[in-house]
Amino acid sequence: MNNYELIIIGAGPSGIACAIAAQKANINYLVVEKACLVNSIYNFPVNMTFFSTSERLEIGEIPFISHNEKPTRSEALEYYRRIASSFKLNILYQTQVNKIVKGNNNFTLNCNNEKVLNAKFIILATGYFDNPKFLNVKGEMLPKVKHYYDDAHPYINRKVVVIGAANSACDVALETWQKGAEVTMVVRDDKLYQKVKYWILPNIENRIKEGSINAYFNSEVLEITQSFVSIKTPDGNIEIENDYVLAMTGYKPNFDFLESIGIILQNDNAKKPVINEETLESNIENIYIAGVVVSGLNTSELFIENTRDHGQIIINAILSKA
Repeated sequence: MNNYELIIIGAGPSGIACAIAAQKANINYLVVEKACLVNSIYNFPVNMTFFSTSERLEIGEIPFISHNEKPTRSEALEYYRRIASSFKLNILYQTQVNKIVKGNNNFTLNCNNEKVLNAKFIILATGYFDNPKFLNVKGEMLPKVKHYYDDAHPYINRKVVVIGAANSACDVALETWQKGAEVTMVVRDDKLYQKVKYWILPNIENRIKEGSINAYFNSEVLEITQSFVSIKTPDGNIEIENDYVLAMTGYKPNFDFLESIGIILQNDNAKKPVINEETLESNIENIYIAGVVVSGLNTSELFIENTRDHGQIIINAILSKA
């Protein structure tokens, strides 16, 4: 059966929360996920620890028990696997929605595997972690340049440039240095992001101060080659020898996909989707937006913990129409 009352695009924590709310309301729904369950969390660094406590990551009124106050990536993956299994959520994996066409009374979704789905309502819970903010410099597409970080092992005894100043960049710089990499940070501003995890910030600042990790502030990468990185600094342009570039420059929603549907983005720096703040309905009737994608480019505004109620808000809005 390819006809549903509701289709939820994205099986991250927000999409799962929407599915649980729909299931409790006896709505005929399907979650469509282009990769795996909570794919963004799966692609987090292997040893990552969340900033949030476990209870603030809970959804569906199911307790999240972790060994420490701050849960790890592996604990989060296990938790959301248990959620999907316990609720027997209806999720279609490895299916990417390429196009959405609005009809008279429903929407038609064309997918990458030639599957065609139909729904009266749609929830976009697509997140942003799949779309890196590119540097747009020569050499960025070389194999040595990584926009995602997994594990420190490949960088042992290698010269690594880490670009960025927020949590990911600081985590990566510290972990690769601790495992034996020669680390250089390139930071656009005059200091590191001051809301970096409180147990990470003083550590990385001290490593920079003592010279264990080299850092260029008020600087930017100009070019990347197989053997060096060219950097613009306040003291002039320099070239440093380099084996790997870890560009931890952040991520953004898939604005092209949103605009292809007809979603209007606010004409400001944030590019937030235009929505009804009370119902989370977009400018297109019966298409709703859930999760961090609501924040547009302001990806530090919304997290799992303050979007967990989006599912219930949207389902209540759908039920009011019914």
